[in-house]
Amino acid sequence: MRRIASYIHQRPDWPAFTWDPAVLEALLGTVRHQQGRLLGRLEALGVDLRAEATLRTLTLDVLKSSEIEGELLPPASVRSSIAWRLGLEQAALPPADRRVEGVVAMLLDATQQAAAPLTANRLFGWHAALFPTGYSGLYPLQVGAWRTGPIQVVSGPLGRERVHYEAPAATELDAQMQHFLAWFNADQGLDPVLKAGLAHFWFVTIHPFDDGNGRIARAIADLQLARADGTGQRCYSMSAQIQAERQAYYDLLETSQRGPLDVTPWLDWFLGCLGRALQAAEQTLGQVLAKARFWEQHRDAAFTVRQRQLLTRLLDGFEGKFTTAKWARMAHCSQDTAGRDIADLVSQGVLVHEGAGGRSTSYRLAPEPDAR
Repeated sequence: MRRIASYIHQRPDWPAFTWDPAVLEALLGTVRHQQGRLLGRLEALGVDLRAEATLRTLTLDVLKSSEIEGELLPPASVRSSIAWRLGLEQAALPPADRRVEGVVAMLLDATQQAAAPLTANRLFGWHAALFPTGYSGLYPLQVGAWRTGPIQVVSGPLGRERVHYEAPAATELDAQMQHFLAWFNADQGLDPVLKAGLAHFWFVTIHPFDDGNGRIARAIADLQLARADGTGQRCYSMSAQIQAERQAYYDLLETSQRGPLDVTPWLDWFLGCLGRALQAAEQTLGQVLAKARFWEQHRDAAFTVRQRQLLTRLLDGFEGKFTTAKWARMAHCSQDTAGRDIADLVSQGVLVHEGAGGRSTSYRLAPEPDAR
């Protein structure tokens, strides 16, 4: 009796993917237009502002790709690590730890060296960077090598787990990954954005590592999108949009990995998600321009070094309430000194109060003159 395939990789023609161009054509054209328009805006910003936009986007990408997997990284450390690697001066930012450095190293290698071939050794390096201690939490991993055992994607409490997906057997991985890498590095005449979506799905379906497959799949997609853009400068974050649509992402992965080799629904969602990421990038460019306008408006202000550091934190998008106590911790100064820093900026009209007063008082940047 012929075995019925439970998963897409068990189908006889795997991985001969198909899709319906008529369904995707209009959406693909819209996304490519959005890309071109956004990259045109980025090019018009000038060198310094392009670097700032890239720094913001890559920081967001690292944070959100890790957040999808339930790992919350410290934003300031991520930004510091990326800024240092890009050669951008970022005063008063904390040093990054090994965990942050590994994720940053992977993403920057993917986006800044996008033209280089994707090889098994390159993927092993990414995997080793993600898990510098050789552990995922309390569990040891086979780092920098294909997994040697079975793997399932499960959820639910112990004893009542639900199996969402079971990856190909470890004995198949060498052949499967050779096929994938040969396809990825070859030119099939496929639109590069469609190729990014297909590569993401194909890699995460093979699931060649013990852990980190999702983050590496998204890095592969970022690499291919960087090829599609023709630049290592990033102004949109696919991972941030996937995180915002995380449940839809997981649901579609599960149905597609249990479905036929026609992956039109997956590619349709991927293109739509990319389009929404491009729309969200308009906000990033707006923040970069707002920061540039702020410093231009206050170019003659006599801010102290510490006050400039404070304002940079706020302009970079400080999360949560900004209070005197928080600034004292960040600046490594007394609360009285922090209070004087802030009071002086309030008196200059640069900061404004929020909250009911007293210990609950927080502060934010005053609105731009045109927005008042």
